[in-house]
Formats: sequence, C-alpha cells, structure tokens
Amino acid sequence: MKRFHVHLHFNNIKQNIAFYSAMFNQPPARAEADYAKWMLQDPPLNFAISTRGQTPGVDHLGIQVESADDLAALKANAQRADMALLNEGETTCCYAHSDKYWLADPQGVAWEQFHTLGSIPVFSARKSTLNQPQTNTCCTSNATTNIATESSGTCCTPAASSGKACC
Repeated sequence: MKRFHVHLHFNNIKQNIAFYSAMFNQPPARAEADYAKWMLQDPPLNFAISTRGQTPGVDHLGIQVESADDLAALKANAQRADMALLNEGETTCCYAHSDKYWLADPQGVAWEQFHTLGSIPVFSARKSTLNQPQTNTCCTSNATTNIATESSGTCCTPAASSGKACC
C-alpha cells in the first residue's frame, strides 16, 4: 500500500494539533513540542505538521511506501521518466529513520518518496548515531535541478532556497 504524505508548517503547534485532531477525529500518532503526525487509514494519509519552517504553509508532499521493493519501483519509474532526484538513502528526519529520495515538480514543489524503517527520539540525527541531535545543517540548491543538497549529509528538501530545512 502507498500512503499520500503532506507536511505543513505552522507557528502555533498546539493550536493546530487541536484543530487537526478534531478534524480527523483522532489524536496524532506522534506528537512532539515542534511536530505532530497523523497516520490516517481512511483516506490513507501521512499528515505531518511542524514549527520548523520559516513561513506557514505547505513544506512538501510525498509518497510513503511499505517496503524497500515498493520504493525501488517508484525510484525506477522516476529514473525512466528522466526526473532529477536527490537520493538520500538511509537518513533520519521528522523523528523517523527512513530510506528516501526527493523530486521537484516543474514549479519547484518538493516531493519526498520514502520507506520508514523506524522511529527515533529526536527530529533529526547524524548518520553515525541516532542519539545525537543534528545541528547546523545547511542546504544549498542545485540551480539546474532545483534539488537541494546538504553539507552534513542528512535530510534536506528540494526547495532549500525557501529556507525549508527538513521533511
């Protein structure tokens, strides 16, 4: 099964957790001081909000898959279509350990395609250890592909020029 993923930024996380909990008629599956996520079954949706962006609004969209084979199939499709992609491989972000890559549509909207491997106790962690918080990340954009890269090697959205740091 594939699950649609939406990530929004807000200034007031508590107010928005209350709003979306009421709208979805369920509490978030994960709630932190700066992040919340609902894993809805009907419709199948991974809906995340955070206070990590510079401005409120859509951070990125995505497709979450249940297996490495499903992710490989999506990636092969993107490569056949000659889409520019940023392959992060195994990384951490948004309180999760995932295998992922990024695409950007013609307007520059970031799309994350990923397979979640597990949960971590912090928003993001260095690849060498999942217990050390990630600090001082710096994203830069590749002008020809609009795909961002990050000097520290952890997650970074394609829309880095807008100040979006991660998932």
